[in-house]
Amino acid sequence: MTRVRLQRFLAQAGIASRRKSEDLISAGLVQVNGRIVTEPGTTVDPESDEVLLQGRRVTARFAETSPGSAIGIALHKPAGVLTARSDPRGRATVYDFIREPDGERFVYVGRLDRDTEGLLILTTHGALAHRLMHPRWEIEREYQVETSGPLDEGRLAQAAKRGIDLEDGRAGPFRARVLDRSGERRTLELVLTEGRKREVRRIVEACGGRVARLVRTRFAFLTLAGLESGRWRRLDREEMGRLLALVDLSADQTSRQGGGGAWT
Repeated sequence: MTRVRLQRFLAQAGIASRRKSEDLISAGLVQVNGRIVTEPGTTVDPESDEVLLQGRRVTARFAETSPGSAIGIALHKPAGVLTARSDPRGRATVYDFIREPDGERFVYVGRLDRDTEGLLILTTHGALAHRLMHPRWEIEREYQVETSGPLDEGRLAQAAKRGIDLEDGRAGPFRARVLDRSGERRTLELVLTEGRKREVRRIVEACGGRVARLVRTRFAFLTLAGLESGRWRRLDREEMGRLLALVDLSADQTSRQGGGGAWT
């Protein structure tokens, strides 16, 4: 299992958001293998390291769910909703729109920022979620972007072909095409595999434009087709099997995988 940052481990366990988890670590409330850790950048092995929060063991769902019993859902996240387990300010989160089966907890596969809409995958299988998010596997994310301002299309085309420097390093290459032009407004389609924080917005801004609306329309082979904003559906056995195969995990046959809707 790949080592992960401690704050991400805590977030995967549903303890708090990554930012809040960093605060818990900095406050000296977290121990790793019997030692208090105060550096959020510390990495842990989810399969072998013991993590305690105020003396209680924390388990993130990276390996404990077998591939065959994994459950996944696709949610059409509305704008204005946080991708987080909870929010201290009481704002709506993606967990307000879904229902978790008894004894299971969903982890989200990558974060959509508050103002971004579109497809969000959640699963009870932490190893699957972790691999789908990792750039090693080059899972495609497709976005439709409405921009305003004088977008430099030539710079965007060059960035797509060669990559572009952002404040946290070089991004890309990626695929980009213009779907529509109306004055200074553009509708773009961008396909990326890195999944970096606010990457699409930062790419557009680096090319002189401003994002007016951002929708993730596809993740891997899954799309928003038939899924209205705020609604979710359960992924069927074939879809889960395909996701597992994309990241070299195997799927067992199980009666727990089935159609959509509610839990039985």
